[in-house]
Amino acid sequence: MSGKTLTRMDLSEAVFREVGLSRNESAQLVESVLAHISDSLASGESVKISSFGTFNVRDKAARVGRNPKTGEEVPILPRRVLTFRPSHLMKERVAQGNKR
Repeated sequence: MSGKTLTRMDLSEAVFREVGLSRNESAQLVESVLAHISDSLASGESVKISSFGTFNVRDKAARVGRNPKTGEEVPILPRRVLTFRPSHLMKERVAQGNKR
């Protein structure tokens, strides 16, 4: 693994190179798309990106957990969690690595 992380800046730079928008417009476009995805997930909607995967929000019930150090039981409150399920195309691409 290379340890490199793709950032918002990298995404906007890619949009700048591929689409031909200005750097400012590219950054605004990336921010707009990410905000739209975030807002949809926050309102409980699923987000499906074809050939990439699906983001879902799932409700988890309250339960009793245990502190691994002390063994003490601790209540875990109900919460919403974000899950991601990659598409089969994404799974295949990741499995192949950069061998394209």
